[in-house]
Amino acid sequence: MNKAKTKQLLELEDARILERPDGFYWQSKLSGAEFGPFKTIADAISDSDMEVRAESDYEPGETLEEAESEIGISEWIDPDTGVPAEEGIPRLEDH
Repeated sequence: MNKAKTKQLLELEDARILERPDGFYWQSKLSGAEFGPFKTIADAISDSDMEVRAESDYEPGETLEEAESEIGISEWIDPDTGVPAEEGIPRLEDH
């Protein structure tokens, strides 16, 4: 591959979109790894977005309550204030 003809087109949050004679590539800012070629720039951007989401702990369909429960936020909401009990600070131990 002739990297002398590489042109950077976009700078995304987690990736760079590159254009080469054989197509579009995306490069991870974290690892420096390159992926491609893709026929269109949209395909390269879409693939980079999917890779970033795959590395996330987010699970599609997960409710807010499930996510809060995983990190220890109280599931009880004070009806008077509308904020979580314990002011959002997870209780790790009972004293």
